[in-house]
Amino acid sequence: MGNYDVSQRTKDGMFNATSLMKQWNESKGGSKKEMGDFFRTKSTKEFIEVIESDSKDGNSPYLKTRGKYGGTWMHPYLFIDFAMWINPRFKLEVIKFVYDQLIKNRHLAGDNYKTLSSSGVTLNGYDFSKVAKALQHIVFDKTGKGLRQLGTQEQLEELADIEAKLAWAIDMGYIRSFQELMIELRKMYNSKYNLTHNLIK
Repeated sequence: MGNYDVSQRTKDGMFNATSLMKQWNESKGGSKKEMGDFFRTKSTKEFIEVIESDSKDGNSPYLKTRGKYGGTWMHPYLFIDFAMWINPRFKLEVIKFVYDQLIKNRHLAGDNYKTLSSSGVTLNGYDFSKVAKALQHIVFDKTGKGLRQLGTQEQLEELADIEAKLAWAIDMGYIRSFQELMIELRKMYNSKYNLTHNLIK
């Protein structure tokens, strides 16, 4: 991770926070950090509670061990929060990555919709509005304006993937009519939500 070595345990996926903090404290120009200071902050305590409540087994997101590989080991979510606390540069990189990925996926979803529309108009009776609403039903389970702008990274990736696959299927001749396209969209919706009825008209 940048200039730092990061240790992760295979058996539970936890990261060695003590090792990272030691490397930071030994680096030139790095302000000294104490593990206790991180755990004493209100935001850390609240974040730990949220992770615990979200966990299926209710286990603590961190543990302390002794021995050769001893130290404080953290759940990946808590470790990222810890790394951002310990290193402002890493915090910036994480924020930039998340921001850039969201922007990238929004643009990709928009570009793929244009590609799908270009392929779709070759089908007799292609209805832009019905296709757009069907895609919203599948990805967001609702329709409305601005959903793409509010979508999560996972939703935007799903939207872009569906649009690309449908455009390819039309171009390759697997979908030969607008009716067949709508049938495929209904199948996607019903498969995702395990339904036997259709919201997509």
